[in-house]
Amino acid sequence: MADITDIKTILYTEKSLNLQEQGVVVIQTSPKMTKNSLKAVLKEYFGVSPQSVNSLRVNGKVKRFRQRLGTRNDYKKFYVKLPEGASLGNMEA
Repeated sequence: MADITDIKTILYTEKSLNLQEQGVVVIQTSPKMTKNSLKAVLKEYFGVSPQSVNSLRVNGKVKRFRQRLGTRNDYKKFYVKLPEGASLGNMEA
């Protein structure tokens, strides 16, 4: 089962900041994280049970460095709708 170490970051992009006004937080995690395990982590560590969770799997791009090909890491993005007035740590949603 996944745990808090599988959460890589909370994304702060233009799109995610616009979504925060609607109470949606965008979280980047490892590819093995599932919706149910993310809900359990949020409930255990932050004391928040989300209203809804949508997931998006992102494959790493193939990039060339000098004469060698390499790939960036795969990850998952979760769009988490928090209840009214809830927050994750120092971030307000």
